[in-house]
Amino acid sequence: MTAEPVTPVENDVGWRDILTVVRGHGRWVAAGVVLTVAASALSLVQPLVVKRLIDAAGTGPILWGLVGLLVVLFAGQALLQAATRYLLARTSEGIVVGLRLNLIGHLLRLHMPAYDRYRIGDLISRAGTDTAALRRVIAEGFTDVVAGGIGVLGAVAFMIWLDWALFLIVATLIVVGGTIVLSVLRGIRSSSLRTQQATGEMTADLERALSAVRTIRASQAEQRETERIGGRARAAYAQGVRLAKLDAVVGPASELAVSGSFLAVLLVGGMRVTTGATSVADLVAFLLYMTYLAVPIGALFMAVSAIQQGTGALHRINEILDLPPEPGSATSAVLAARSRPVRVAGLPPGARPNPGAAPVLEFRDVWFGYEPGRAVLRGVSFAVPERSHIALVGPSGAGKSTIFALAERFYDPDRGEILFAGTDVRDIDRAEHRARIGFVEQHCPILHGTLRDNLLYTVPDADEGKVERVVALANLTEVLDRLPRGLDTPVGEHGMMLSGGERQRLAIARSLLSRPGLLLLDEPTSQLDPVNEAALAATLDQVADECALLVIAHRYSTVRAADRVIVLDRGEVVAAGSHDELLDTSAYYRSLAAGWLDGSAPLPSAPSRTA
Repeated sequence: MTAEPVTPVENDVGWRDILTVVRGHGRWVAAGVVLTVAASALSLVQPLVVKRLIDAAGTGPILWGLVGLLVVLFAGQALLQAATRYLLARTSEGIVVGLRLNLIGHLLRLHMPAYDRYRIGDLISRAGTDTAALRRVIAEGFTDVVAGGIGVLGAVAFMIWLDWALFLIVATLIVVGGTIVLSVLRGIRSSSLRTQQATGEMTADLERALSAVRTIRASQAEQRETERIGGRARAAYAQGVRLAKLDAVVGPASELAVSGSFLAVLLVGGMRVTTGATSVADLVAFLLYMTYLAVPIGALFMAVSAIQQGTGALHRINEILDLPPEPGSATSAVLAARSRPVRVAGLPPGARPNPGAAPVLEFRDVWFGYEPGRAVLRGVSFAVPERSHIALVGPSGAGKSTIFALAERFYDPDRGEILFAGTDVRDIDRAEHRARIGFVEQHCPILHGTLRDNLLYTVPDADEGKVERVVALANLTEVLDRLPRGLDTPVGEHGMMLSGGERQRLAIARSLLSRPGLLLLDEPTSQLDPVNEAALAATLDQVADECALLVIAHRYSTVRAADRVIVLDRGEVVAAGSHDELLDTSAYYRSLAAGWLDGSAPLPSAPSRTA
């Protein structure tokens, strides 16, 4: 099995983007530059001291004061370089962690369609691998470009002052090396982006496999998945090798510019000394400047290469940061509201619905599609009165889960209105709206941690009385009694230490803890045995006295318990009424009910859907 090729993406990241990354850390980066420049200044003085010592040695005794000065200059340079390395490493770590925090917060608040477009593993890779790739840009690249440039200018000035003819030889070879480096920079930039993309795709496939490792083992698909992920790894390897080939050119080019220059200067300079055109002291000083020139030139070339590689990672990070977040955000007031009951119309607990009150939830001629021109819901209209129990039924693909997604405002309708307690949901802050709704998904995601961590996830500061209440409501008391650590028992990755039914009841209890005005349940009995199914039915009767229930139902018992049934097919409401009414009036509903009663799957669509 071969991996799909990595799609080339134009990398439009430039210096302005890199400067944006270091914003807020400018004083530390500037301090690093200053220390580097200071170290370069100390190094640039050393050849002049050596020249003076050689001149003095030819006419008299050794000037030990100059020797001491040379030692001080060398030690000071070493100390400054050590301080610079630590400061820049610390700054780069601070920039990376700040970028990661920003990216993590943004990833958790993206507009829902973004999660449909990007793979989760690839998003994780951008927060981990891509941000780490920027560390070298800050610690080595950005500062070395500035400081290396200053060091080159200083060395060049002294070399021209000492012997401009020898400098012309050096300049010629440096221009040749620089031209070679510039010719491969665009390739390095493009290959860096492709390498990061390939690594992200490998991470996404590995996350996919590990999330379903039990299914993979049961299907004996380990080898197939190994080949799939291995294909991604080999694609990343191929891109990395191509990047390495281009990056390998940078080193020899700098060697050509520096070492080649050194040999040429040594040869030509030696000849000039023999002819008296220059002195030995001047040649030694010039060669020392050549030696010191090697460091900033090499650093400059390698820094430019590092920055070009980092732009690939920065492009992928900016691609996500440029995605719009979901409008509205959770506030402390909204979070506090989760700890108290939501009274949609101010009814006291146990009171019966007011026939004249606005429905808790109402869809009015709602049209919606995940893609333009492909409607999933077509003119859907229905209402969920206060403290009612409404069931949504229909075959797979009828639009039931989409209704839940719209009710939770994961998406907004293309046409029509969705009202909560008589108010258009678009006029309500999303976080405030969701604080009024409990949502239990069919697969009941359970987070790594303990039962208590998961139970208190919606209302972290709930007291023990409220916890005991929802535990009893969700029929979890017996489960907790048999666990040695009770609520403090770890649930394992994705809750794998619990049975399917236990995960479902834990998710229901978690949603009930916030006392929502509306509870959305996606087939709550799908993983329950008959005994627990009957217990849950009794639970739902009690919950219906406190809030409205909207349930996606595929089982006869779940549908039969509902006050009203909404029948969907192909994105349309084709019938509505009580279970008994629909059995009398809707042939399509009777066909669905027949499938539930004999244990078969619901029919996909009946020829006649008229009520």
